[in-house]
Amino acid sequence: MFQDDLTAFGLLPGENGAEQTVFGNNCGRPPGSRRAYPLGIPHFLGRQNIEKEGCKLFVEEKRAMSARARNLFVLFGIAAIVVMLFTVETDYAQIGRNLSRIGMYFPLVLLVWCLVYGLNSLAFQWIVNSGKHGWHLSLRYACKLTVSGHAFSDTTPLGIGGGPYRMMELSRYIGVPDAMSSVVYYMMTHFYSFFFLWSISIGVFLCLFQEKMKAWLWPVFGIYLLCFLLLSLVFYYGYKNGLIVKLYSILLKIPFIKIPAGKFYDRISGTLCQVDERMAYLYGRPKALWGGLCFEILGRLVAVLEYYLIFQAFGLDVSYAEALLVAGFSSFFDALLYVVPMQIGAREGGLAIIVKILGISTGGAGLLAGFYTRAREFVWICIGVLLVKCGNASPAVSRKWR
Repeated sequence: MFQDDLTAFGLLPGENGAEQTVFGNNCGRPPGSRRAYPLGIPHFLGRQNIEKEGCKLFVEEKRAMSARARNLFVLFGIAAIVVMLFTVETDYAQIGRNLSRIGMYFPLVLLVWCLVYGLNSLAFQWIVNSGKHGWHLSLRYACKLTVSGHAFSDTTPLGIGGGPYRMMELSRYIGVPDAMSSVVYYMMTHFYSFFFLWSISIGVFLCLFQEKMKAWLWPVFGIYLLCFLLLSLVFYYGYKNGLIVKLYSILLKIPFIKIPAGKFYDRISGTLCQVDERMAYLYGRPKALWGGLCFEILGRLVAVLEYYLIFQAFGLDVSYAEALLVAGFSSFFDALLYVVPMQIGAREGGLAIIVKILGISTGGAGLLAGFYTRAREFVWICIGVLLVKCGNASPAVSRKWR
């Protein structure tokens, strides 16, 4: 297949950094062979089938994330940081005194989350590299996308900011359908791992802290178990068949939205179907789900060390099991108010309740622990925003040998 053949299809040279990979079949080249051409297809389709004289081409669009888009993400991150600085109710002198109380434990807390993000990156890399695109994502670039993605998730309602950023960065290498399916698959796995943390926490509480059991906790645990089972069924369907088309179909039934949503769906329906097909492909490779889920659960258990170190800094004799309960209970309250950026107020309330139930301290240790977790989040948000502009020139993927 030569460039003049492609010109005959009306495909012009690439614009705005667009790059497509043309997969030839029965075109005088070995089946499955690939040859890259810079093409400019002015539509948002991840793959287009073109037939001419018995020769079938698959044109997969890989559009690089523009510098303007990256700058917009950076500006949004800076704005979020400024808002957090000016809306904090504690004065800066009090913040300095609180940080001095934890001393050298705070750098250890930051190091703990370095390990957590490393495990999250391994999960993301594992899922991406299990796809059918034939490229291997480097761990370095996976770490960059993970830390920056979490920064935007922590500063947006419902955590919606991290997913689009990861997808836009990743699509330049593996194409839109594979990037979107991998990111959605990872986000589902990341959220699903919360339920394993909560289940482990409930098991530890019932086995080791039965004397602290309250009557009102039994219905809470029962509702949680029911929700866990229902969500497992939903995720099973989503992993097996894909969820994108089903979720988008909901928009087609909402008044005032269904007409523009329907027009947009007509343009991108092919891409959405391909995303669901890629997700079903990942489900057919069990290592993608269970490998990523194991890394995520391990990351949750490592993150428990944050509360262990904070309470040790206060001089409180707290075991890892108690720190696990604190982490699980506070993250559960975070999830209940996930619509609020950084779950402001929810975490502190959850910490105050679980610390009181366990009888760890009556001196406001829960609220202070909430303050230190906010400080840790703030530092990593700054790092994540800075990483958006770093490491974009060096290659992020390599050819995967099969």
